[in-house]
Amino acid sequence: MEIKEINEFLKNNNLPEYRLKQIIKAVYRDGVSCFSEITTIPKELREKMGKEIKILSFKAENVLEASNKKSFKALLKLADGNYIETVLLSPLSDHWSACVSSQAGCSLGCKFCATGNSGFKRNLTNEEITDQILFWKQFIKKNNLAGSFHSIVFMGMGEPFMNYEAVAKSIKSLMDAGLFNFGARHISVSTAGLPEGIKRLAKDFPQVNLAISLATANDEKRSELMPINKAHKLAGIKKALDYYFNRTNRKVFLEYIMLEDVNDKRNDADNLIKFINSNSKPNLLHVNLIRYNAAVSGLKPSKDETVKWFKEYLAKNKISATVRKSLGQEIQAACGQLAGENTKTQKH
Repeated sequence: MEIKEINEFLKNNNLPEYRLKQIIKAVYRDGVSCFSEITTIPKELREKMGKEIKILSFKAENVLEASNKKSFKALLKLADGNYIETVLLSPLSDHWSACVSSQAGCSLGCKFCATGNSGFKRNLTNEEITDQILFWKQFIKKNNLAGSFHSIVFMGMGEPFMNYEAVAKSIKSLMDAGLFNFGARHISVSTAGLPEGIKRLAKDFPQVNLAISLATANDEKRSELMPINKAHKLAGIKKALDYYFNRTNRKVFLEYIMLEDVNDKRNDADNLIKFINSNSKPNLLHVNLIRYNAAVSGLKPSKDETVKWFKEYLAKNKISATVRKSLGQEIQAACGQLAGENTKTQKH
């Protein structure tokens, strides 16, 4: 929903300014899904707004629910007919986290990512990004889900830094005390490693969390898995990280997808250790080991014992690492599985 549109509507109808605050509270804080639910404004105004203004800029085609009720995935149809997916997760009891998309599709073509293999359609607008949060607020309310909306992660479809302006506007809206009122440290942005984007985030949003999808610390291998590495090699990422550390002095998360016989051997671990220690502040780099969620044919997840060994080997070399808990695999809502396509899974 665009605040500007509501403002113009109120002015054109000679309505007092305090109505805007009532509407904003109802939509952004209370999670109403239609204007008829806003009982603090007159019935005639509710009806008129319902006919002339849409709260959401897209239509939900379906919502899939995991059997453990810890994850949901929504397929959203944009006004121009393109599709995106967004995910609601509960990694901790009574805490909900939304994984939002910043693009319809993706142009990067990472070998392990379903989104990258579906092609690029277009950038999302600021409204389309923040409306994903409104959608999940409405969903939580409608379904009486226990717990609070705790965090936002830009880890859905697309590369956030290739749509930086809209992403930056959406982050400002998310942090706006008069709108969503999320704290900066409850927002995370994940990138495939675009140096200029890393620097811009450090400058514009020093308290927002940064994650980098690394996959491997070998340039040749990384270029095969992530073609963007041909333009932005590990040395460039390291320089951007030095800038980031100097500007923010904050921890950065390295996302490491564990692929069997691709990046899970001892020399792969040694390359990762060497890369981390080559940074100006290696103590501020934390590795998230992620079991590959089958999304693309030809790749397999590393075995559990391999992942365990890899983590222990990093620990022996004084590298901070955890095996990230993965949710949503059964509804294709886990890391790397979003493709903006319908599935046969049961509709919620």
